[in-house]
Amino acid sequence: MHPTLVQRVSAEFLGTFWLTFGGCGSAVLAAAFPEHGIQFAGVALAFGLTVLTGVYALGPISGGHFNPAVTIGLWAGDRFSANGVLPYVVAQVAGAIAAAAVLYIVASGKPGFELGGFASNGYGDLSPGKYSLLSALVIEVLLTFFFVLIIHGATSSFAPAGFAGLAIGLALTLIHLVSIPVTNTSVNPARSTGPALFAGGQYIAQLWLFWVAPIAGGILAGFVSRSLFKESR
Repeated sequence: MHPTLVQRVSAEFLGTFWLTFGGCGSAVLAAAFPEHGIQFAGVALAFGLTVLTGVYALGPISGGHFNPAVTIGLWAGDRFSANGVLPYVVAQVAGAIAAAAVLYIVASGKPGFELGGFASNGYGDLSPGKYSLLSALVIEVLLTFFFVLIIHGATSSFAPAGFAGLAIGLALTLIHLVSIPVTNTSVNPARSTGPALFAGGQYIAQLWLFWVAPIAGGILAGFVSRSLFKESR
């Protein structure tokens, strides 16, 4: 029996919640104590571990997208039905917002809590390294392209079975290691939306980029994968 749409959407909600809470939580909670060694590398590893564990636990139900750019990229690569795109994206965004809400409740329980950027993404003055809009655009498109391409390849018939989650998790870790200084790393519009709604102001004003760039990268990867991973007849 195949999972129902309700089961699949629920899995996407939970998986995106886990990714956002685990990844952004490592930045908001653990990275607030640099003396313990959880800095950029720790946050990068946390994001990789959330998607790795989520893919193995929930992937058999929904495919383990947890990211609108992945869902749209798989559709562009003819690996996902158009009918499922909107329900998946809605569930992913809802999961990220719910995770950010729970994270806010936890984080605000610390004396002297300051909201700050709340693990949001940004460019210019909101970039950790003060990188420009162009830098942010290029790196988000490029890294989402490779992330979605890796997902296509790791889940194709050419790849050994059972290792997709490992490849995807390590890819997301690498992506964060490269791009946290530039944009605080999005490659995922849902993950960007949840924290931005709490950070407010300029972070919401810049949120458009973290929808446009990842989705553009995902679509491009989908079209490339159509020929790259096409089986010979």
